Amino acid sequence: MGTLIVIAVLVLIVGLIIRGMVKDKRNGKSIQCGGDCSHCGGHCSHS
Repeated sequence: MGTLIVIAVLVLIVGLIIRGMVKDKRNGKSIQCGGDCSHCGGHCSHS
């Protein structure tokens, strides 16, 4: 029973992380850049 609870919690956490990544991607952010061109030296394609 404890194993099922741990697995359910892990699935929930991974799901929330993936949801956040998809939401960021829709808002134009990426894992590599984040949309802050001052941070990456202006190599972003964002204006």
